[in-house]
Amino acid sequence: MSLLSPRPSERLRKGLEQRKGPPPMVRTPRERLNRRGSLETKSGGGPRRSWLVVLVLCCATLATLDQTPVLEPARTAVGEVLSPLETGAAMVARPFTGVPEWFDTRDDLRERLTELEAENSTLRRQLEVTDYGRAKLAEYESITRAADDLGYALVPARVTAFGPAQTFNRTVTIDAGSAAGIKSDMSVVTGDGLVGRVLRVTKTSATVLLIVDAASVVGGRVGGADRSGKKSGQVGMVRGSGVVAGGSDAGLLALDLVDQTAAPLKGETVVTWGDGRAAPYVSGLPIGEVTDTFESVRDSSRTVRIKPYVDFGSLDVVGVVVPGDTVSDRALITPEGELR
Repeated sequence: MSLLSPRPSERLRKGLEQRKGPPPMVRTPRERLNRRGSLETKSGGGPRRSWLVVLVLCCATLATLDQTPVLEPARTAVGEVLSPLETGAAMVARPFTGVPEWFDTRDDLRERLTELEAENSTLRRQLEVTDYGRAKLAEYESITRAADDLGYALVPARVTAFGPAQTFNRTVTIDAGSAAGIKSDMSVVTGDGLVGRVLRVTKTSATVLLIVDAASVVGGRVGGADRSGKKSGQVGMVRGSGVVAGGSDAGLLALDLVDQTAAPLKGETVVTWGDGRAAPYVSGLPIGEVTDTFESVRDSSRTVRIKPYVDFGSLDVVGVVVPGDTVSDRALITPEGELR
């Protein structure tokens, strides 16, 4: 064996080392792998602590200087220089920064406007219903007062329809009929005066001929005094014109006096005449007031024009004059103005 050849033990150790590969590298605390896989040496903690100390000292120095008036002139000068710049920058940026707020405000205003319109509509409907109910109550109260003033029992009813009936042109339908004790040729009134008479009756409704109808004839009496100062009390026949609205004579009635020499005064009241039980009109029901008197040149007759107390274009609640002992399916207003 040669002297230069390695020993078997040494050869064996080298073979084992080659099979195991190179020894692992031990990283020091200051080394780390970067993204490329190579080692980098980490900086120590010394410089970081130095920067921290410097920052603390700077802050302490600035805080101390801020409490002294030494920097006040510099602060004032900087403010005078930067203030216009800040104002200009704010003016330029305001249209852009205010856009979101403008949209939000517009949406809020639109939503609020919608809510107010809905609330206003609701209040308007409530007011209309309240006004209608108040007017209806006032009409019922006027019917009650009319029963007390006239001394007749009344069956209250509501007008449900306007229109012609049979050969007549001016009629209304009411929602009370024979079940309420109503019969044909009964007088119909409101709190203002005479409306007409009952033409025909069903169990639950009735047709009323208005005194403004051209075929209507009512016996009337003029109250007050005539031009000679005497109590006139002249009687005649009140006829309708057939026109409720639209002309100069719309709604006016004509009174043909029995005594053609009588001349009633303007404003005198005209009422129905009779013995209090006569059909179709009981006595003492207000018809209207005298507006003027004119004579016919052809036949020398004299006609008195009357303006009725009742507004026939807005009829709603009426009362039918019935005997005091009438049996009705609804409340009856007694001659004393009480409900029975």
